[in-house]
Amino acid sequence: MFMAALEKKDLFETDVPVNRGDEYSARDIQVLEGLEPIRLRPGMYIGGTDDRAVHHLFAEVIDNSMDEAVAGHASRIEVELEADGFLSVTDNGRGIPVDPHPKYPKKSALEVIMTELHSGGKFSGKAYETSGGLHGVGVSVVNALSDMLEVEVARNKNLYSMKFSQGTPLGRLENIGPINNRRGTKVRFRPDPEIFGPKAKFKPARLFRMTRAKAYLQPGLEIFWKCDPGTVEELDTVPHEAVFQFPGGLSDFLKETLGSNITITPDVFAGRSKKERGDGRVEWAIAWSPQGFGEADSLIRSYCNTVPTPDGGTHEQGLRAALTKGLRAYADISGMGRKASVITPDDVMHSVGVLLSVFIFNPEFQGQTKDRLFNTEVARLVENAVRDPFDHWLASSPKDATRLLEYVIGTANERLRRKKARDVKRKSATKKLRLPGKLADCSRKDPTDTELFIVEGDSAGGSAKQARNRETQAVLPLRGKILNVESASMDKISRNAEINDLMMALGAELGKKFDLEDLRYEHIIIMTDADVDGAHIAALLIAFFYRYMPGLIDSGRLYMAMPPLYKITQEARTAYAIDDAHKDDIIANVMTGRGKIDISRFKGLGEMMAKQLKDTTMNPDTRKLARITIDDENLPTTEALVETLMGKRADLRYRYIQDHAQFVKTIDI
Repeated sequence: MFMAALEKKDLFETDVPVNRGDEYSARDIQVLEGLEPIRLRPGMYIGGTDDRAVHHLFAEVIDNSMDEAVAGHASRIEVELEADGFLSVTDNGRGIPVDPHPKYPKKSALEVIMTELHSGGKFSGKAYETSGGLHGVGVSVVNALSDMLEVEVARNKNLYSMKFSQGTPLGRLENIGPINNRRGTKVRFRPDPEIFGPKAKFKPARLFRMTRAKAYLQPGLEIFWKCDPGTVEELDTVPHEAVFQFPGGLSDFLKETLGSNITITPDVFAGRSKKERGDGRVEWAIAWSPQGFGEADSLIRSYCNTVPTPDGGTHEQGLRAALTKGLRAYADISGMGRKASVITPDDVMHSVGVLLSVFIFNPEFQGQTKDRLFNTEVARLVENAVRDPFDHWLASSPKDATRLLEYVIGTANERLRRKKARDVKRKSATKKLRLPGKLADCSRKDPTDTELFIVEGDSAGGSAKQARNRETQAVLPLRGKILNVESASMDKISRNAEINDLMMALGAELGKKFDLEDLRYEHIIIMTDADVDGAHIAALLIAFFYRYMPGLIDSGRLYMAMPPLYKITQEARTAYAIDDAHKDDIIANVMTGRGKIDISRFKGLGEMMAKQLKDTTMNPDTRKLARITIDDENLPTTEALVETLMGKRADLRYRYIQDHAQFVKTIDI
């Protein structure tokens, strides 16, 4: 063997010559004391020295005040950003202890906390049952990374003060004197430009959001916000002063986040577990919205002891399990168990807004910046806390519960459909693209200047296929009226053959997955008969695009064809009119000869000769198109109108018809 052929040598034997100039001895071992390690390697403690790290300093300070509030010792917190870059956080809690520390009798407890790593009152659990601070690391890190930091403590009817620079005391703890109307702690500090750079500064908008979020996490807590008008240019979007107090806690937070978004269920699922001695506490607020949350399909924010955990963790795992098991159990009871067998936690958490807050004694986080919670027992804690209330919430409103279940099942089916489509695409990468059988595709592969005509029925489709430009124009006939998506469940939508054909032809996906780059055609043109049925079909198609592919409309790529309703002839002259008013105008201003005027009405596109359809409706040089747009300035009105005319509530449509009946005109057909 190869190894046996090697010459056997001692493990520590080497032929490398020693360079006496590269000696490595005890003199090369550096011992960092106090807060020196923090200033030398700040990234180990706050994740870096960028903008996020600067604001992490604020998080560490306000977390200490929040711990006092959660423990029931503080009811008020004040946050103030000053023009010179100083930021202060004040609470009316117990105040940092100022008596001499037993281990360091020449130092006050305050000085020890501010200058020694791993010192604080959050280890034993006697002073704090739950806490969000870094167990004695947080505030000392802030002190080390501030060019100036001042602490004031109002305790035992006396005011004490101490100042630091880059973590080093500028003097001893000073007793300012008696004070009767104040208690608690004030920490005022400024990030050190030597660490964060000369341009490092707090951003009012970011501080404002962080402060407000803390108020939601402790119902009833009052947080006062103030910033100097001259801080930064962002100030036009941030109030100079504000007061945050939310009795509803997370529920208020979620409702404000949702705004005018449509939700699957009218009520937010919110609750709070009853804390028992030794156990943790769980609070939550949840709602599902098909509209998504800004750029994201879902919004999931979780906290542990009021500290944000942006990377999730075991508490989120417990919530996912509780919601998934609850929906499956409800499906079994309601007879939908077979359909619900396909749902996964990812389906349940699609298009969901979640706010989850847990309070536990000894949190274990990933890294010093606490982005992810690791405690394994918390998953069971959250699942047990949420499961029963969720079961009761579903049972209390079967109609809403069924609507939610159908939505989640529809999401699961859509996921499976996409997976199947991806599998087919992988298996047939070298084969011809899979397209609907009735689609007459254009020959141009590049979508530039291509058009897809969506037409009504096979008869119209036949005429359109003869009239089209085969290089750039494709035709997809639809069978009658497509599904009204506004009043249909996602499950029903995903199983609809006409919609599936349409999506396959377009090459795009629904909802937040829609991407303009996926479209196989540059322009989409709805071409239906110029009658009531045609208008209804067009309305159904527009509603579909508005609800599930709004980007198509926003980009200006959806059109309505304007086929003629009348053919008007006089001697050798022929003209076409799209409606009665147009017909009358042509007769009065175009047909000026003495010959007899013949007027014929088209019953549909299928009755038109291919040449007529081409000249009047499909030829870019002679046709007229109407671009579909959305009035963004009156979006709530548009949304309400779509819901009224296309939604499930017949009473709203009936009322709308009654209110607008006076505008209806009788048309002779």
